[in-house]
Amino acid sequence: MTINRRDSLKAFAVLGLAAFATGSYAFSPLKTSSNFSYCLNTSTINGPKLGIIHSIEIASKAGYNGVELWVRDIQKYLDEGNSPQELKKFLQNKNLIFESAIGFAPWMVSDDGMAQMKIEMQLMKSIGCKRIAAPAVGMPVDKEINWTDAGKRYHQLLEIGGEIGIQPLLEFWGAYPPFHQLSQALMVAANANHPNAKILADVYHLFRGNSGFDSLKLLSGNAIEVFHMNDYPGNIPREQQKDSDRIFPGNGVAPMKQILSDLKNMGGEKVLSLELFNTNYWQEDPLIIAKKGLDKMKKLVAEIS
Repeated sequence: MTINRRDSLKAFAVLGLAAFATGSYAFSPLKTSSNFSYCLNTSTINGPKLGIIHSIEIASKAGYNGVELWVRDIQKYLDEGNSPQELKKFLQNKNLIFESAIGFAPWMVSDDGMAQMKIEMQLMKSIGCKRIAAPAVGMPVDKEINWTDAGKRYHQLLEIGGEIGIQPLLEFWGAYPPFHQLSQALMVAANANHPNAKILADVYHLFRGNSGFDSLKLLSGNAIEVFHMNDYPGNIPREQQKDSDRIFPGNGVAPMKQILSDLKNMGGEKVLSLELFNTNYWQEDPLIIAKKGLDKMKKLVAEIS
């Protein structure tokens, strides 16, 4: 029996519709979903100047999975006569993952800055840290970044990080003129042309730099591993908002349900790290603040589950 082209197309269409109707269509996309864990950036409780050990203890008591520690706080701890191995063991005893470190080495500006970043990455790795923030510190505020050169330097940083065993996360700051938008971070990451390029994003910085939030839908699960959680008030103009205006997630006007849904739909592991610099919170009991922040993040995630 001879089957002509028209009959073949009809048969294919019928089979395709039948498969679609039964939910077994072979080409239907697989839906991805992220797994969330919860982290405390110690800036959130930094007001009382607790010291790194007390801050870690609070994160553990509050019920977090991990912490983000600041390089300067770690250096102060070491200057007091302690060792990286002691800090690593203390974190392990508290069942906390050292998810990421916050530092300010000017790696994008100079070779000396790159060398400083390498030293800091080696130190953080010795304590068990998995990642380190890589902001564009030191770039002239009145001069546009050469995006090709910045991409090459980020590629170099990623290569160094790969050798050490730590992931540099490209970070943009919403109020920092040279590097304040997600689109700029994506340009540098794309120019790096490296399989390990990743971006550190933040609710406040996405708002403050006028990146908006719909752009998160463009990102794959590989692009973001750590996401800074916070919110912003609706009664202060965007251009006038400061880091200290950040508030608990869900207490402001950020579209938290949309943000978390987009992060969830990306797929992959997502560390939600509470990062606040609110001076009013610093006046309160740090354990209460840490617990309240964790509860608010979990409540928001439950609303999209």
